[in-house]
Formats: sequence, structure tokens, C-alpha cells
Amino acid sequence: MPTLAHLVAEVVAVSALLALLVTAYRHPSGRVEATVAVLAAAAALATGLVSLDHAADAVRELAPVVAFLATILVVSDVCARAGLFAAAGRLLRPGPERRHAPRRLFTAAFLVAALVTAVLSLDATVVLLTPVVVGAAVAAGTSTTPGAYACLRMANSASLLLPVSNLTNLLAMPHLDLTFAGFAVTMAPVLLAVLAVEYVVLRLVFRRELAATPSEVAATEDTTVEPVPVAVVVLMLVGFAATSPLGVEPFVVSTVAAIVLVVWARRRRLLVARDVVGAAHPGFACFVLALGVVVAAISEGFLGDLVEEVLPGSTGLAALALIAVLATVLANLLTNLSATLLLVPLLAPLGDTAVLAALLGLNIGAGLTYSGSLANLLWARHLGRYGEPPGLARFHLVSFAVTPLSLAAAVTALWLVT
Repeated sequence: MPTLAHLVAEVVAVSALLALLVTAYRHPSGRVEATVAVLAAAAALATGLVSLDHAADAVRELAPVVAFLATILVVSDVCARAGLFAAAGRLLRPGPERRHAPRRLFTAAFLVAALVTAVLSLDATVVLLTPVVVGAAVAAGTSTTPGAYACLRMANSASLLLPVSNLTNLLAMPHLDLTFAGFAVTMAPVLLAVLAVEYVVLRLVFRRELAATPSEVAATEDTTVEPVPVAVVVLMLVGFAATSPLGVEPFVVSTVAAIVLVVWARRRRLLVARDVVGAAHPGFACFVLALGVVVAAISEGFLGDLVEEVLPGSTGLAALALIAVLATVLANLLTNLSATLLLVPLLAPLGDTAVLAALLGLNIGAGLTYSGSLANLLWARHLGRYGEPPGLARFHLVSFAVTPLSLAAAVTALWLVT
């Protein structure tokens, strides 16, 4: 039987995690976020559930992921300042045939969101692309809802393709015997199945909005996209694939890309040093590192033991489905970042297929509720700023209609290709 001191330690560790999650939901200033992160990590260490050496190992494991996050956010910010996302909005505009404008805009938003998520990560889709899609819908005189939800669904589900598309993938990579290209080749058919299911279901869910007659088109200005950011992003992707077999961490490539773009943007007077620091979100970097320490403490307690007992011992279709469902449940209870840190190390002994099945739940399944992914909260917050706050009932109606079918298709596809 656990002692009273051990029970108190576990309560403190769980409370530290809850403090981090509440902070993430409220999205305060970077200083507040960093302060709460430091206090939560200190509380986890004080419990004695995790040693200082173990905590240091967790931080060292997360450091490359955090460095990638900071640099890819800078890359995305420069791309936005250079007009890349505004140019994407121009591509979304309907053609002269007005009757089919809502469906064409939705399809274009769906595909562009999938591409942006895969290349620049889900944060770029949620924070930078979603407002562009909403603006394009307003300019076209159509409902903003289908395109906005296309961005949300693709931010989670389309992040399956590349290791750099989602922090969950990057956190899982050390436990996978796959290169950057190997990961993409394995997950490509899975993503195709997911895209097919999500597109069809979303078309059905929003059939009324997509069949509505557009109102008068608002005037819009053409935006010129600079070629340098596009070239740097393409070279960055090539660099990821080329250096992965050599053991080079993705953050090395993204750091080089960020430096090149920052130098270019400063010469064009698109930003100053303060903008670069703000784009990197150092407060959130502290949050992720603290999360690693707190989850390391929790994994030594009852939750880690409980998850380990539930995990299957094989990788058949039923076992993969169980892993994906468990990952979905944990993601929506703890957020997908916390769930990844807890679940993936326990699954690693079962091999690559088991870890990839967990990523299905951690990425697709994270779209089930607001708490599943920080991207969901950012999406809702940004829509509210643009006067388009999503209703809680509508959000869950869409997510519960799409997520189970998408997850089932993904598990089946993964089982067939591995």
C-alpha cells in the first residue's frame, strides 16, 4: 500500500499538471506562462517522484523539440509578414461562377490547410491561415464556418505526414526506427485515407452552408508574395529529408532557415529584434520543458502504472485500435503533448507500428474536444478575435461526427501498410 507521503506527492504532481493546463487554456502573457512553468516544475521535483537527474534527462530530450518549435514559429511569422498567407487567401477566392463558390472555397481551404500543416506545422494553420480563410469567405460572401473548421480539422489530422508537422511527432521520433523520409512514406497512405474521410464527412456536415447562394463579393486587394521565403521553406523541407539519415536534428535545419529569413526580413524592414523574440514564444518553450518534468513525475505514480496495465502486448488490428483509442482518451484528458510524454515511452518496446498508432490518437483524436490539443484552444481564441466565435455545441457536433470515422480509417490504413 502506498504511504501517505507518497499519496501527497502524487496529488502535488497532478496539481502541478493541472496548473500548467489551466495556464495553457487561459493563454496569459509569456512572463506569466514561464513563471507558472518554473513553479510547476519545482513542485514536481519537490515531490521526490522524479529525481533531479531524471528531470534533467527529460529536459535534454525535449530541448531539440523546443528549439524546433521556436525556430519554425519564427519561419512562419516571417512568411506571414512577407505575404505568403495573404497570397494563399488570394488562391482561395472563387472564380466567376458564383453558384459553386462556397464548395470551391471550402475545397481550396481544406487542401491549403493540409499543406500548411504538413510543411509549417499545425500552429501556422491555426494562427496564421485560419484568419486568411475567414477573410476569404467574407470577401466571397459565403459562410465562414466550413473553411474555419477545415483549418481546425487539418491542423490536427494533416499533422500525421511529417515528423515536423506536430510536436507529438517530434517527441515520438527518438522512439522510432524511422528516418524523416521513412516516417513520411509510412504515414502518407494513412493521411490519404484520413483526408478522404474528413473531406466527405465535412461536406455532409456543412452541406447547407455549402449550398447557400453567395452574397455580393467584397473588394479585395492583390497581395504579392516574395519568392525568398518560399525558396527557403522548400529548401528547409529538402534539408529535413537529406539530413535525417545522418542523425541531424530537425531544429538544426529550421534554425538555419529562421536565421536566413530573419536577416532577409530585417533588410526589408519587415521586423525588428523584438518581433523575432515574440514570434519564438519563449514563454511557451518554458511551458513545454516544465511539462516534461511534471509528466515524468506523474508517470512514476498511479497514472503511469494504470496506462501500462491497459496497453496491449501485440500490434494486430484490434491492438492498434486500442492504442489509438487510449491515446485519444489521454490526449483529451491531459492534452496531446502531456499524453505523448506519458504514453510513447511505454509503447516503444512494442515497435514502430505501436508508436505510430498512438500518434493517430494523439493527432487525429486530439481534435475530439477543446482540451485535446492546444491548437484547438488557439483556433477558438483567434476566431473570437475576428468576430467569429465558434459555439461549443457546434464544435463538438463536428468533432464527434468526424473524429471516430477518421480515426478508424487511419488505424485500418496503418495496419494495412505496416
